[in-house]
Amino acid sequence: MTGPLPVLEHRASGRTPRAALVLILVWLAILTLWLVLEAAGWIVALLMLVTLPAALDFARDRQAGLRLDDRTLAWRSGGSSGEIALERIRTARFETRLDLSVRARLVTDDGRRITLPQDCLPKPPALEEALRRRNVTTERHHFGLRPDR
Repeated sequence: MTGPLPVLEHRASGRTPRAALVLILVWLAILTLWLVLEAAGWIVALLMLVTLPAALDFARDRQAGLRLDDRTLAWRSGGSSGEIALERIRTARFETRLDLSVRARLVTDDGRRITLPQDCLPKPPALEEALRRRNVTTERHHFGLRPDR
């Protein structure tokens, strides 16, 4: 007798030690450019402006997550969220991009494609295996240069 499969639940936060370390190192590099190498103020301001989105994500502690149970797949990322019944998913595509990140797309029974937000995804092999165990067809695509239609 088999019971329900364990729920796959993944949570991610914008406030991680790694994010803090990267921000601090970048800001120290910019400060070094300004104080030691006497970079122009407009260059320093432009470089600081580039770090603003990461700093805001860190300050707001933006939350993302994914939950997969025997009936539904639900996700949230920042202000957006979504949910779909597993029976509506025709295929889950895992596409490895040139930067080695993996994009996950769901192809629904009516042909729509839903791209899951990158920050809400668990490790791709874990999600792929959990979907397979729930009888959802998965596909792997590596390094495609053309956008999939």
